[in-house]
Amino acid sequence: MFIRRPDPIMVTPEEALPGRSISVLPSADPHLVLGSDILKPVEDGEEEIFLAAGCYWGVEEIMWELPGVVTTSVGFMGGYTPNPTYHEVTTGRTGHTETVRVVYRADGPESPLPLILKTFWESHDPTTLNYQGNDVGTQYRSAIFTTTAEQAELATSSRAAYNEVLLAHERNPIVTEVVDAADTTGYFPAEIEHQQYLIKVPNGYRCHSKSGVACPMPGSGPLADL
Repeated sequence: MFIRRPDPIMVTPEEALPGRSISVLPSADPHLVLGSDILKPVEDGEEEIFLAAGCYWGVEEIMWELPGVVTTSVGFMGGYTPNPTYHEVTTGRTGHTETVRVVYRADGPESPLPLILKTFWESHDPTTLNYQGNDVGTQYRSAIFTTTAEQAELATSSRAAYNEVLLAHERNPIVTEVVDAADTTGYFPAEIEHQQYLIKVPNGYRCHSKSGVACPMPGSGPLADL
């Protein structure tokens, strides 16, 4: 059985860095893969979900490759500091976790949401609190920030189903947070150099500390054939 290492301490609101009133990404070029506006508001027939699964460079790359995804961006969520910089988040003093915003088509005959969530579960290790691989800190904690009742239901039910499978494989319980995005301080995009980082730096860092266990959900995912 995997033994969890000691975990970093979450900063309190009183201890958090003050941040700023202006976004560190006031405007951005089109998505380097999808060609869409990475800051676009959600339009009719679309939905957005926010996923935290460790270092956001690799997570964003995984998400932009999924069918039905309209745009992605990387940023910070779940903490206290408004409009933080990447450097501020790495100190652990913002309360945020590295997060990928995923906008997807929701008006087709088959929603991509099950595939998005299955891929999320299988692309990192949701049993490790505040770290993925060698990346350690509360900024690497696993979380799903939902914006619809369907997302919340499927995120919660898939977490429960996957947790049973992981426990059967003698793994630790899932520690992933499922939080209504409306109950957070918001999503704060990261600086432009972090957006679609692995297109700009093709051999750049990817951390996918997977559990290696398939998630029992409808649709396909990275481990569907195992």
